[in-house]
Amino acid sequence: MTDLDPVMLRTSGLGRRFGSLWAIRDMNLEVRRGEVLGLLGPNGAGKTTTVRLLTALIRPSEGSASVDGFDVRAQPDEVRARVGILTETPGLYEKLSAAANLDFFGRLYSLDAATRAERIERYLRLFSLWERRDDPAGTFSKGMKQKLAIARALLHEPAVVFLDEPTAALDPEAAYIVREAIEGLRRSGRTIVLATHNLDEANRLCDRVAFVRGGLLRVDSPADLRGAVGVRGVEVALAHEPGPELLALVRAVDGVAAAESLDGRLVVTAAEPARVTPSLIRALVAGGADILEVRERATTLEQVYFEVMGVRAEHGEAA
Repeated sequence: MTDLDPVMLRTSGLGRRFGSLWAIRDMNLEVRRGEVLGLLGPNGAGKTTTVRLLTALIRPSEGSASVDGFDVRAQPDEVRARVGILTETPGLYEKLSAAANLDFFGRLYSLDAATRAERIERYLRLFSLWERRDDPAGTFSKGMKQKLAIARALLHEPAVVFLDEPTAALDPEAAYIVREAIEGLRRSGRTIVLATHNLDEANRLCDRVAFVRGGLLRVDSPADLRGAVGVRGVEVALAHEPGPELLALVRAVDGVAAAESLDGRLVVTAAEPARVTPSLIRALVAGGADILEVRERATTLEQVYFEVMGVRAEHGEAA
């Protein structure tokens, strides 16, 4: 028995053209087993097309892709049997109960009666829907419908779960419910591909983020992406505006690259904020400063997004 390939998804030069327009092109990507990968980009960037290619719903125009070792072009049925997908709209039968919805789709997956019953109960309990199992899906809130749709996507124990804009058009409470459900899947070690334009969602849920706009622009962990863009440092809130003498003391601290007063806060640039902070605080106290708050100044994923996409944050225009 050979060891499982640690890579669950592979693409090489993957592309799809609609007429003369390339929706996605030259995508080279690997997703590891148990990893949560975010596909991040604006509407029309090619995220949904990428999901449809990887789930063998459409054929590539060029290149190749495989899921759990099965080729999306040569073995589409095997690929579709190993993936679960949640689209932006749940697509449930609203007059059927939650349990009946899952039972119907379990039959489509050719699950026997005992297996269907066990998995229906397991996933409805997992998503806190068991007590509502006999209620029509049409009586559910938007967040509950999305959770039921996720349960449907998991029913046949897929190797990979694709979630395409799972919280789009949901109110904050419903979006929170769905994100908690996804977090539960993440903790269970599922391989998940999350297509979203929600930066906070990607930052919270994903092990790595792939920026997509007609192709793959950059892929890395949220932490490494933030570290690679912008400057790092420390922000200090003081009871009084820092004067020239205090700024001079701060700039003399080992590891401090720059210091300035900005909007009533002391902003210190440093490559290693954690190492610099103790010495910085001692210098401020010695200079007679009254410190109200100290926090690391970190680059946000939003800043990374605008940097990678080459747009200006204030207008969303190309830089």
